[in-house]
Amino acid sequence: MIRVLYVDDEPDIREIADIALGLDPELEVRLCASGEEAVAVARTWQPELILLDFMMPVMDGPATLHALRAQPESGDTPIVFITARTSERDVQRLLALGAAGVLAKPFDPMGLAAEARQFL
Repeated sequence: MIRVLYVDDEPDIREIADIALGLDPELEVRLCASGEEAVAVARTWQPELILLDFMMPVMDGPATLHALRAQPESGDTPIVFITARTSERDVQRLLALGAAGVLAKPFDPMGLAAEARQFL
């Protein structure tokens, strides 16, 4: 099983992502509602891929990425932003922060698992 952590503050989006990623029988998915929760879960569960919302309250996506990179358990884990901010400039900025990639939001539920797999 491939462990995928999906982080988003919106419950409806988390639910859709969970269903979408669950279409791939090889993916084991965990959901987090905040950056703080994601850092804690990544420390113990050690996902092989993290899908991260860009805009979240308290600890946004870039701050979460920084915290995940700072701990040994997730320091090398591919982290992919899922965001509506997909202009070339925004994408380049996120890649420069250390993201493995950027997926557009809203995402296609039928294609999310395949899109996520390309970063493994």
